[in-house]
Amino acid sequence: MENHLENVLVFATNIKTENDKQKVINTLDEHSEIHEWNIDQEDIDCVLRIVSNTLSEEEIINLIDKHNFECVALE
Repeated sequence: MENHLENVLVFATNIKTENDKQKVINTLDEHSEIHEWNIDQEDIDCVLRIVSNTLSEEEIINLIDKHNFECVALE
């Protein structure tokens, strides 16, 4: 069985509250190229992790920007 490594992209955001999260849930859940995602709202950077084999950091940043949130790629 082959092991396919998923590509995980990690971002610092200002999606701090549950209300903020609700604003991006549909966009992230319904995006066909996003396999999994989560936001660590306990973290000071409100770290967003996205699992996608096709999307670029820039594409994710644009998605989040549309909701007027900050999103910066982390190394």
